[in-house]
Amino acid sequence: MNERSVVFSEHRPIDRVYRSDVRAARRRLAGRIRKTPVFHTSVAGPNGPVPVTMKLEYLQYGGTFKVRGSFNALLESPEGTEVVIASGGNAGIAAALAAAHLGKSCTVVVPESAPHTKVAAMWSHGAEVLWHGTTYAEALGYANELATQRNAVQLHAYDLPAIVAGAGVVGLEIEEQVRGRPPVLAAVGGGGLVAGIAAAIGRRQQVIGVEPEGIPTLHAALSANRPVEVAVSSIAAESLGATRIGDIAMDIARRYQVRSLLVTDDAIATARDYLWREFRIVVEFAGAAALAAVQSGVYVPAPDERPVIVLCGANTDLSVL
Repeated sequence: MNERSVVFSEHRPIDRVYRSDVRAARRRLAGRIRKTPVFHTSVAGPNGPVPVTMKLEYLQYGGTFKVRGSFNALLESPEGTEVVIASGGNAGIAAALAAAHLGKSCTVVVPESAPHTKVAAMWSHGAEVLWHGTTYAEALGYANELATQRNAVQLHAYDLPAIVAGAGVVGLEIEEQVRGRPPVLAAVGGGGLVAGIAAAIGRRQQVIGVEPEGIPTLHAALSANRPVEVAVSSIAAESLGATRIGDIAMDIARRYQVRSLLVTDDAIATARDYLWREFRIVVEFAGAAALAAVQSGVYVPAPDERPVIVLCGANTDLSVL
């Protein structure tokens, strides 16, 4: 086994992702995605105002960071005219958007629980949407079969090297936009975002994953020293509902000492409401998870520290704000 690959027990060998892969992804994505801005401000914390820098990734095309990975994967391997992906939401939106821009058709397999807001966004980018099963795992199984039957390019929502490397461009942007080397906090589901950021800048600054208590994929994996299945129960499950951390994310988390913090659903809901009330920022519950860690006191910045909070995911039902 060479240094570019690793294997977790019974699982398949995987390709490792490094900073060089993220830099290559950035070159590939030039002109395709937005360099999202940062916003220096203070937020309410348990003991008073807390200085933070918000990375406004919810402003990305499609309202999700995942478009970076979808474009990167399809540009890296341009063969084929049809794309298939299983998704509960944002990965499907991203794949549909990228495929449409590159002249490919896209089929998204979603579980029956997929929110209408996100399905409508997939349709708006020309995707064929198929419902299968009640969980992401069931949808993924059918997507695997469909991709084989159609000889289509198959994307994975988070556990594909090109997907992780594309997400990691967020980290390169933060490195350029923010002085010093402050910690970076980002939400974790399958781990593609936090893994990509860590691959990009993990040698230089601390990367911290924030998860709902009811879906501790990274936390459980770090405790067991391998990916493990977890139950899924959280208001953020539609975006962070993976039952296990991705193998690529697990490898990166171990190599770059990525930390995991757990937050309650109440803290996530409070942070989301706060973003709307104070800044008129609209994000999904998942998009507010990283801020919830700071506002609830689960993460306490060091003196004179201004952590970077990645706000990801704007595809939500506005009627519930």
